[in-house]
Amino acid sequence: MPRLEPGTLAPAFSLIDQDGETVTRASLKGTRVILFFYPAAMTPGCTKEACDFRDSLAPLQAAGYTVVGISRDEPAKLREFRERDGLTYPLLSDPDHRVHSAYGAWGEKMNYGKVVEGVIRSTFVLDTRGRIEHALYNVKATGHVARLRTLLQIG
Repeated sequence: MPRLEPGTLAPAFSLIDQDGETVTRASLKGTRVILFFYPAAMTPGCTKEACDFRDSLAPLQAAGYTVVGISRDEPAKLREFRERDGLTYPLLSDPDHRVHSAYGAWGEKMNYGKVVEGVIRSTFVLDTRGRIEHALYNVKATGHVARLRTLLQIG
């Protein structure tokens, strides 16, 4: 599984959000972006992580970051997730895990002691030119956003 390194150009993507609108990496250029890949909408861990991003959105935005979540869920499920939990940032649908794979967020992982293939919970921070500033793989759902804020020096 390829891993992205700081300084490299983030892979291009074009995905549909919860409202059926197309979002591309190019459309995010000019802003600092936090892309987080999560396994499945409305599951306990993913809900915790998504709500942590929601609760930290104001300071992240004040520091100039745009937050975007990516999962394999279809737009209708993402819309339900967004509405149910009051998420106010875009959720993108990558059902064939093509973008997950390009970012190294898909592959073999341990799940309850067994090796399985699936989503590797990962977060990427992109600079205004679309280059990787931080590539964080195998992050934990709980406490991840607080650690990310510390890394980015956002109080």
